[in-house]
Amino acid sequence: MQAALPRGHYVDEGLWRHERDAVLRREWTCVGRLAGLGLDAAERLAVVEVHGESLLLTTDAAGTLHAHANVCRHRGARVVPHADGDPPAPCGAKALRCRYHSWTYGLDGGLLRAPHFDGVDGFDPDRFALAPVEADTWGGFVFVRLLPGGAPSGPSLAESLGPVVDRTARYPLDRLVSAHRAVYEVDANWKVIAENYNECLHCAGVHPELTRLVPAFGHGGLAPDGGPLDWEAGIPHRDGAWTFSFSGGSPRSPFPDLDADERVRHKGELVYPNLMLSLSAEHAASFLLEAVGVARTRVTFDVLVAPEEAHLDVEDCAGFWDLVNRQDWEVCASVQSGMSSSFYEKGWYGPMEDDSLDIRRWLLPRLAAHRPPGAPAAADDDRAG
Repeated sequence: MQAALPRGHYVDEGLWRHERDAVLRREWTCVGRLAGLGLDAAERLAVVEVHGESLLLTTDAAGTLHAHANVCRHRGARVVPHADGDPPAPCGAKALRCRYHSWTYGLDGGLLRAPHFDGVDGFDPDRFALAPVEADTWGGFVFVRLLPGGAPSGPSLAESLGPVVDRTARYPLDRLVSAHRAVYEVDANWKVIAENYNECLHCAGVHPELTRLVPAFGHGGLAPDGGPLDWEAGIPHRDGAWTFSFSGGSPRSPFPDLDADERVRHKGELVYPNLMLSLSAEHAASFLLEAVGVARTRVTFDVLVAPEEAHLDVEDCAGFWDLVNRQDWEVCASVQSGMSSSFYEKGWYGPMEDDSLDIRRWLLPRLAAHRPPGAPAAADDDRAG
C-alpha cells in the first residue's frame, strides 16, 4: 500500500495558501459555463472570484472573450466594486468605468479615458490597460490562468486537458444548458473531495442507492470477476437502466453521436484542479470546486442537458444526484474532521485505490519547485508492508 499526502496538506492554513498561490493560480481553472456567466453574446460582463482574486470577464463587440484583474490602474480600486464572496450578476456592458476617479476601460481592457491625465508628460494610455489574465474555453466551460502578464505561460488549455478532449468528444458538452443547479458548502479541503470522486471503495458503505443503480460501484470499482472495470468503455448500470436517475431512465433521448457503450453506460472525468464531470447518455453532471479555505470548498453542481429538451422534467435525475452528493459531502466533512485530529498523520491507499493516487501525482511535482521553507516533502512512493 502507498501513503497519501501528509496531514498538513489538508489542514495547514499556510500550506493551503502556498498551494493556492504557487500551484492553483498557475493552472487552468474552470470558472463556470460560458452561458451561465452570460458570456455567450457580445458586449457582456461577468465578475468572478478565483483563488482569492476578483476578475473581469468580458466579451467585446465581436464576441471575443477577455479576462482582466478587477483592479483599476490608477489607484487600485476595484473597477467593479463588490464584497468578497459576493460578485455582481452578469450584465451587458459597453465599457468599464471605475467610479473612484472615472478611469474608463474598453471591454478589451484598454484604457479609454483618464480624467486629468491628458497632456501629462510621460503619460501613455497604452501602458495603463487593465492587467490581462489568460482565458480560454472548452466544452462550454470558461477557464482562466492567473499568472501576471496575460501572455501564454505554460501549456495551452487543450494541452492541459490532454486525452479528456478525445474521451468526451461524442458528448455535445459545448451546447448543453443547465436544467438544474445546486450550490453546496462543504466542510472539507478541495483535495478530499477530488480524491473521494476518484474512487469507488467508499460506495458500498456510503451510497446504497447508487450501488443499486450501478452494481459495480458496490464492489469498490471492480468487475464481478474481481478484475478491473473498463473505464474507457464506461460503467454499466443495472439491467434495464441506462442513466443516472432513481428510475434508471429519463424522458430525454440519448445524445445522438454516442457510441453503443456510451448510450447505456456511465463515464467520469476529473479535470484538475477543479472540474469533475459525470457523463450519462442524455445528461452531463458538472461539479465546479472553489477552494474558499483550507477546510471549506464551495461546489457548484449543474445537470446539463440538450437545450431542446431542457423543458422536460429533470427531478428524477436531479433528486438522485442531490442524494448522492449530500452523502459524499457528509463523508468528506467527516474525513476533514478526522484529519484535523492530532492523532492523524497521513492516510494510506490500498491496491483498489490507484486512481486516488492521481492527486499526489498531479500536485507534488507542481509543489516541488515552489515549496516554502519547512514544508513537508511528501514522497509519492511511501509504502508499508
